[in-house]
Amino acid sequence: MYTIDLKKIEKHHTPFYLYDLKLLRSTLATIKKEIEGTPFIVHYAIKANANPVILKEIREAGMGVDLVSGNEVRAALDAGFATSGMAFAGVGKADWEIELALDNELYCLNVESSQELEVINAIAASMGKTACIALRVNPNIDAHTHKFITTGTDDNKFGFHLSEIDEIIHKALRLPNIHLRGLHFHIGSQIMSLEPYKMLCYKINELLDHYEQQGIHFEMIDAGGGLGVDYENPEQNTIAAFHDFFGLFKRELKLRPGQTVHFELGRSIVAQCGTLISQVLYVKKSPHKRFVILDAGMTCLIRPALYGAHHKIVNLTSTSQELELCDVVGPICESSDVFAAGTLLPATKRGDWVAILTAGAYGESMASCYNMRSLPASHFIE
Repeated sequence: MYTIDLKKIEKHHTPFYLYDLKLLRSTLATIKKEIEGTPFIVHYAIKANANPVILKEIREAGMGVDLVSGNEVRAALDAGFATSGMAFAGVGKADWEIELALDNELYCLNVESSQELEVINAIAASMGKTACIALRVNPNIDAHTHKFITTGTDDNKFGFHLSEIDEIIHKALRLPNIHLRGLHFHIGSQIMSLEPYKMLCYKINELLDHYEQQGIHFEMIDAGGGLGVDYENPEQNTIAAFHDFFGLFKRELKLRPGQTVHFELGRSIVAQCGTLISQVLYVKKSPHKRFVILDAGMTCLIRPALYGAHHKIVNLTSTSQELELCDVVGPICESSDVFAAGTLLPATKRGDWVAILTAGAYGESMASCYNMRSLPASHFIE
């Protein structure tokens, strides 16, 4: 059962994000243990959560960062991450973002189209620089996750189709201001089965064999991220299955001497350490439903409205043994502003404190000021 000492947080104005730094550190220590003695390098995907306190903890754990915008590059620089550990991905990098990356000599720009490759080469030439890149390959692997967070099939906008990769590799090798470091893959997010990753390893192995026969060696392979977390039972599974995840790549990926493997983990690092804390404004009883109306809404946590995502909800105040069927909703003027429909909560009343769990990833980072609402604050416990 999820518990928290209300005396430690009741001074804070709701809604707010509450982060458990002890759990975050335990998660980071688990990852470090699993990759010790391997050629594996983990880049934290800043898009999951860019809170400066979170970034400080991750930097101090010695991880790199995966970036998808110029402002994320700036956030990583401000947080003190080494540029040698920065990978810049994304299908639509603006010229100023490419210039920022080249100015700071980031480890790698992940390239997703032939035109982008040409633009990066031209900008690098104008700056007297050599751009270090990886080419993103779309392996056409269905990760069996939500269609909005699947990224590795033919229907997605990301990367080069397998039929194009030969041509684009040879093009990259010919361009004078390009240094091709390796290949980049990412098949989706919130992946709970290891089978898609096994398929990815087989596909990478095929490509490495193919290009080795042509005398082409890649110094790095970026296998992406996407490892899922347990939204149903977060109290029992506070740390993701890193042992199984990294173990599969250790067994199945056939690396060449000196080759490194990079991973872009985001959700699996920060999701369970973050909780959205809210208070009940009203309990509204209609002829057909009971609505528990919170002061937090989809502007604080959009995942349920956007993806139909499930987050476990706990009433921190109620001691009642009686369970009531209700819809937990927010105050936003949208019918999609629903955290959970038809869920069971202990008897709930106005003023009760409520925790929405597993909210550390894509909660605060996707928050908005829609309806001119204030962004939620963030607070930390040890």
